[in-house]
Amino acid sequence: MEARINAGQGDRGAEVEGNIPPLSWLRRPTLWRPTRLKLPHMQARSSDFKPERLDILAFTRAGASLAGSTPLSAFSRLAHSTHGADHPESPPPEGDVHWQADGEWRERVGSPPQVWLHLTAHTTLPMTCQRCLLAVDEALEVDRWFRFVASESEATEQDAEADEDLLVQSRQFKLLELIEDELVLELPLIASHAVCPEPLPMQAGHDEDETPADAKPNPFAVLESLKKPGRRNGH
Repeated sequence: MEARINAGQGDRGAEVEGNIPPLSWLRRPTLWRPTRLKLPHMQARSSDFKPERLDILAFTRAGASLAGSTPLSAFSRLAHSTHGADHPESPPPEGDVHWQADGEWRERVGSPPQVWLHLTAHTTLPMTCQRCLLAVDEALEVDRWFRFVASESEATEQDAEADEDLLVQSRQFKLLELIEDELVLELPLIASHAVCPEPLPMQAGHDEDETPADAKPNPFAVLESLKKPGRRNGH
């Protein structure tokens, strides 16, 4: 089967010779359509948010994250708990608090979205052993979720039934204060070594070669001293 099509110029149309196949056999030309590119989810840059004044709603809507290392000396309550902090001439504590905060905006069907913050933090705090009075390193670690609500009254209303910790939304939320609050809650009641590096000092008056000055006499020894020779067995 042979077909030849000579296209004319202008209004001359086209001269067709030979057998022409049915129109249904001809392929329709493919039209070019622009392709919609699927861009990856763009998260807000960390530089857009500051831990000193954090806009919680914007932070969680963006699904943003913040991470950093802050010197222990920047946390006054933690620094006050370190070994030697009672001495006015003691240097500031060494070490850092390493932390990360992740915002999460949870959509719900038929209910308002929930605002969540996941906080992790850890540090090593040099404290005073209560047995040997030397420095002991105590590891502190936080891994906690917080849910933010619109007002104090809402937090009070939901607190009894909520399993998570509730906080009030703010456009100038102080994240570093929350980090310190949570680390302070992790402080041990009594800091101590598992095994003290040096022998414990003996208590005054309890050396082997000395008798305690305030030791009370044995009552049986006193009775023995009152006995006179020759009075045993009633004689």
